Amino acid sequence: SAILSSYFLNEKLNIHGKLGCVLSILGSTVMVIHAPEEEEVTSLDEMERKLQDPAFVTFAILLTIVALVLIVVVAPKRGQTNILIYILICSLIGAFSVSSVKGLGIAIKQMLERKPVYGHPLVYILVGILVLSVSTQINYLNKALDMFNTSLVTPIYYVCFTTTVVTCSIILFKEWSSMELGDIIGTLSGFCSIIIGIFLLHAFKNTTITWSQLMSTVAKEPSLP
Repeated sequence: SAILSSYFLNEKLNIHGKLGCVLSILGSTVMVIHAPEEEEVTSLDEMERKLQDPAFVTFAILLTIVALVLIVVVAPKRGQTNILIYILICSLIGAFSVSSVKGLGIAIKQMLERKPVYGHPLVYILVGILVLSVSTQINYLNKALDMFNTSLVTPIYYVCFTTTVVTCSIILFKEWSSMELGDIIGTLSGFCSIIIGIFLLHAFKNTTITWSQLMSTVAKEPSLP
């Protein structure tokens, strides 16, 4: 999307933005490579027990509080000047949408196996959460795209959303218990690369530096007679 926006929308990325995109992709790739295997959940009853775990409930409450503060307090004041506000709202709410899709996928699988899932209240709760979270994401993502450069919004949103979803998955499925030291170091290294990529994208978004200017600054000056 960042590449297409530069061609079709004439929204150019400077050198820092391109490097930020590369670092974000590399960091996310490293995190995925070192991510532990997800614990298999085969029924809605198991999914319900996972969702009722105190650690996940605490995480969900914190996400909800932070998202509400951003929506009610921060967004009206700084949403139009800070690109991270709308994107953070979308990313935090995205954790609920992914968890809902996971549960609904299990429900559809059981439905195809002709198991009675229509009477399970979790199905309707997940559908309601999915509709609310997706509509909220679409609303604030459109606001971010209206206010800011698409080539900046897309990679930053990709990074924030991926990080939030990975964190939610680790807490929901207790994936940290099976991680070895090398995987922990790899995950943290990938996360640090992502943070550096976001910093380059956001901090230098108004800096105009071309490759020719960069090469001219490092070229050797002619020696004086």
